[in-house]
Amino acid sequence: MRDVAVTALVVFLGGFFIEALLLGLARFLGVFATVHEGTCRVYVLFGKVIGVLDEPGLHILPLTLGPRAFIVNLFGDSHVLDMRLDQEYLRSEAVNSEEGAPMGIGIWYEMWISDPVAYLFTNTDPRGSLRANVSNSAVRCLSNMPLAEMLGTRHSMSQAVRAEVSAKSQAWGYKIGSVYIRKVHFRDLGMIRQIEEKVVNRLRQVTSAIRQAGANQVSVITSSAEREAAVEFARAAVIRPATLRKVFQEIATVPEVNEALFQILETQRIMAGSGRLMLLPAGPHGRVLSTLLAADATDPSRVADARPKDPRRNTPPAPPSA
Repeated sequence: MRDVAVTALVVFLGGFFIEALLLGLARFLGVFATVHEGTCRVYVLFGKVIGVLDEPGLHILPLTLGPRAFIVNLFGDSHVLDMRLDQEYLRSEAVNSEEGAPMGIGIWYEMWISDPVAYLFTNTDPRGSLRANVSNSAVRCLSNMPLAEMLGTRHSMSQAVRAEVSAKSQAWGYKIGSVYIRKVHFRDLGMIRQIEEKVVNRLRQVTSAIRQAGANQVSVITSSAEREAAVEFARAAVIRPATLRKVFQEIATVPEVNEALFQILETQRIMAGSGRLMLLPAGPHGRVLSTLLAADATDPSRVADARPKDPRRNTPPAPPSA
């Protein structure tokens, strides 16, 4: 069993390597070729294109190229091209506006290979030539445009550049897809700073105007409110005596309420005054205490001592000299 397993493994590995070797030899001898998705094969023999394979899949070369398929890999070339959509972005292409302002334009464009033979043999550097053609077309089409139009009409600018580039790009095997002007900016730093200063000054003016308008509005509202308050206070001062008279008349109709009200008012006047209030007991003791308090109040020495002292003099006065 062990010998059978070893033999089977050796046969399997040998068959695997022999199959890979035979497939590689067949591919080298031009028996078949595999074209992947999005690619193209161009076969050149003795400086002449003998076949183009642009359909993905497995191709039997003798059925397509004839007997030359067996020698094309030995004496010719097989070029594999990428046919997928590609894109590129050109940054800050120098363009002058009609007013003479140095502007920079960013151009984004798509391209793909439409003619593999023209791509290989018409131009030695088709991608670089296409890049230079797009740059030159942008300068030719967009120079001397008004600055306002250059900053605001990117769609028409993109169409103009695409129409200018498409003819020459097809001659080089390329086909142009979408062309879009993505960015338009100033190139001169001094001009950028001047524009920034103008924008900042304008913003300051607008901010000051808004603040002033708000302050004026607040002043108008405040003055209106003060005028209305003054009118209402004056009206209240005018109607206050009549209102109090009416209230007092209504209170006077009830003797108990009238007497209580005037007692409360008298008590409030007494409490609000600066006089001193002493409560004495009733009877003969109260009369004696009142007599003593009255005599004490009429004593001149007590009255003199009761006068307020100067707080700035902390020491007693000096005795008179002999």
